[in-house]
Order: sequence, then structure tokens, then C-alpha cells
Amino acid sequence: MYGNSPRAWSGRLRGYDRLRFIVNCLTRMRMMTTKGRLNFAHSGPPYRARKGLVAWYEADNAAWWGTRVVFGHWSALGLIVMPDMISLDTGCVWGRQLTAVRIDKRLPRVTQVKGQAA
Repeated sequence: MYGNSPRAWSGRLRGYDRLRFIVNCLTRMRMMTTKGRLNFAHSGPPYRARKGLVAWYEADNAAWWGTRVVFGHWSALGLIVMPDMISLDTGCVWGRQLTAVRIDKRLPRVTQVKGQAA
């Protein structure tokens, strides 16, 4: 299932290519080219990305705009709480905090506990 292609969605994707793209989006998608293709090489914070890459959540005309998206698996990004986007990976596996967010209200409530030293 692991692999770096396909790098863009198409309704014509079938079988393992379709499944691989979905799994990559859920687990590895961080940066995209300005043409909407996934970039798997960069895993640091967005401000350190090379020119021509944008964080997936900053993509122009994203279909998810207006829908609250909660995501993790990007500890370099850290905690971000905005009305329609919550990044909650705060690096517990690296000895930093474990973060939980209660999202049943419009204003999310964040709870954090110390992680154990790695």
C-alpha cells in the first residue's frame, strides 16, 4: 500500500492506486504544489518548505472550506485552533504534550497533559 504515487486525485483512480491515494492523504499529506499535487518530501513546518509548496489546508478553493477539519500526524505544526481547522498533534511521542480537543461546541476546549520523556 505504501508508495508516492499517484500524487493527485482523479475520479478515474481504481484499485490500489485509489486506496493508496486515500491512505496517503490521511497519513502523509502535509504539503502540496501550487498545482494541487501531493509532496511527500517535506514534513517540517510550512514556513521551512521550498518555494512552490503550500500546506494542504492553505490550498486555493479547497472543497473542505466551511467544514471543521480536525487532524494530526504533523507534530512539527503543533497545536492550531481555528474555527474551521484544528491541528492537535503536539508531539507526545517525542516527550511533549498529549492534546485532546472537545469539539461538540462551536468554541473547542483544549486539554493537554505532559508526555513522558522520549
